[in-house]
Amino acid sequence: MTKFSQYNFNDAINKSLKEIHFDEPTKVQEAVISLVNKKKDIIVQSETGSGKTHAFLLPSMNALTKDQEVQLLIATPSRELAYQIYEDTQNILKNYPEEYNAFIFVGGADRDRQKRKLEAHQPQIAIGTPGRLWDLIRENDLHVDNVQRYVVDEADMTLDMGFLNDVDQITNKLPEDREMMVFSATIPQKLEPFLDKYMHGPKRVEIKNSSIIPKNVDNWLMFTHGRDKKEIIYRLMTIGEPYMVLVFANTKKTVDEIYHYLRNKGLKTARIHGGLTPRERKRTMKQIENMEYQFVVATDLAARGIDISGVSHVINAEIPDDLDFFIHRVGRTGRNGMSGIAITLYEPGEDHKVDEIEHMGIKFEPKDIKNGEIVDVKERDRRQSRKATQEKLDTKLVGFVKKQKTKKKPGYKKKIKQAISDERRQQRKIEIRQERRKQRDARRKNNS
Repeated sequence: MTKFSQYNFNDAINKSLKEIHFDEPTKVQEAVISLVNKKKDIIVQSETGSGKTHAFLLPSMNALTKDQEVQLLIATPSRELAYQIYEDTQNILKNYPEEYNAFIFVGGADRDRQKRKLEAHQPQIAIGTPGRLWDLIRENDLHVDNVQRYVVDEADMTLDMGFLNDVDQITNKLPEDREMMVFSATIPQKLEPFLDKYMHGPKRVEIKNSSIIPKNVDNWLMFTHGRDKKEIIYRLMTIGEPYMVLVFANTKKTVDEIYHYLRNKGLKTARIHGGLTPRERKRTMKQIENMEYQFVVATDLAARGIDISGVSHVINAEIPDDLDFFIHRVGRTGRNGMSGIAITLYEPGEDHKVDEIEHMGIKFEPKDIKNGEIVDVKERDRRQSRKATQEKLDTKLVGFVKKQKTKKKPGYKKKIKQAISDERRQQRKIEIRQERRKQRDARRKNNS
């Protein structure tokens, strides 16, 4: 079994690792550290919470010199993740001499103050959100002429949030011979042109989970029957003794509604979403880290990449539109070998969303609340859902379904499911094209 002591890190890093109780590397750290040491461009696909941050921090910081110039540049799409990486960096730097520094640059912070700080001296490590980093680089406040290692963290999220153009501009200003590392939970096809443009024969590393949902996580499903979800969430939070509950909703509006409801019920609850000011978000994250809150309500993009320790329960107040987020959400609990519970609430008419999740290979345990207790319930009755689905299909497909059922040959159920799935996919494409056409027509009218 590999130990951190085998990597020949400097004494400062080894002392810091001992203080934060890091002894053995995770799978992604074991796969990546040696590649970083060899100065290889790398593309790393690994789930949130797998230890990616220290995979690039430890070997990069081990190579730092005392020269007052930016040697390690880290771009990350959210302020919260930037602060988290900054704190991880400070936990390692604390045993370094005073000459070594890391600065953080995020939107919403005082830019003039950041400029004055850079005029005094440049840090060896610069961490920030793409927009603010690019502003400082473009105006020649942050000097990146001698960057040796460049990290793009949570690249898929960077793409989703529309920051790829800023990252592209930053990358174009860096030395040609710098080492580039891209870390992401997924590698979307739309990201490939950017990777091809700037990376030199990158080594791809993919760390797959042994299962989509960890075996130590109980994955429950609850049908709301049209009841108030906020009341159900409150009851779930007050049954038993959850250590830390993380509730996910799809929009800032829904987060605020759940947050205010729980606060009015007397639960000390925090919220995280993009509508909060940078100061509020930073203060809230600090309070969560200090265990001042037992209950947290958040949106996906605001919480993505943030490591909240000790989450015993995850509650999906809404099923996410992007099902990859479902995996990220559930992955917040059951970490470090601890048991966890993930609870997904679904409304009438959302049976097809649950089907899509199950087609990913995820199994649910149907549950309900009765007499103040969580109880098992029978498998969901999907007859109405199937009927509704069949009514929406065109007559040709309905005939195909009936024909396949009549034949009852092996694999007919699989063929039916595939045909229905193909029809839905085609229908979505048509709807998207129609919507885009409407948007183009509207823009032409406005410009005419």
